[in-house]
Amino acid sequence: MMFFDSPLNLSHSLLNAFGIKPSIHYLERVPATKRVLVVSNHRSFLDAPLLMTVINRSVRFVCHRFMSQVPVVREMIEIMGAFPLDAPSQRQNNFFRQSTNFLQSSQTVGIFPEGAQPMVQVKPPNQLSPFHRGFAHLAFRVPVQELAILPVAIASIDEKRHSVAPLKLFRLFDPSEPLFDSWGWHPVIVYRRVNILFGRPIWITEAERQQYQGRRGSLQAKELTQFCSHQISELLHQGCH
Repeated sequence: MMFFDSPLNLSHSLLNAFGIKPSIHYLERVPATKRVLVVSNHRSFLDAPLLMTVINRSVRFVCHRFMSQVPVVREMIEIMGAFPLDAPSQRQNNFFRQSTNFLQSSQTVGIFPEGAQPMVQVKPPNQLSPFHRGFAHLAFRVPVQELAILPVAIASIDEKRHSVAPLKLFRLFDPSEPLFDSWGWHPVIVYRRVNILFGRPIWITEAERQQYQGRRGSLQAKELTQFCSHQISELLHQGCH
């Protein structure tokens, strides 16, 4: 477990380097248990280190597949303890397997359900993109006790936007991603002032796991996804004002 101290240390260093001192709200809602699924909106490459620093815990964040294929970025996500999504054709089998292994070994897993879209097509800070349901299916499928889903809102108050590279360039690493099939430059957001607001944790019960099958399971995942999205949306509006 010596390796897994380094993501937290690196996160502290990154925030210090950029001079970011977040304002934290409702930190008492963070569960003491390490079997936590952190679910947050996504706006900046600093989101993962920001959340790790705030909760003072290393987190295994899921990242976009192309990040594991870009030199330098690939090495960075390995140091951060992140792991990439599978190609769309693989039905995310590796994502479920790795996430399950981490949660079973009492590690915290982090997911940005909006995916890569808000990183490329930047919206106003108080707006969310639609959530993917993978985290909800994971929550009902993983065979662990006392699993908590922790909704978190990253509310940007003041930020600087940079352009780093043409979007077309990223097609070299992931030709299947439609976001990279357009003109323009990939934006990068650097926070100056940011609020972090924690929602109320959602505990997954054994009874809910037992009911997770067939059409009932799909409905459960949909309802959980909508509930988390709604919580984070409300927190965002609160944090952006």
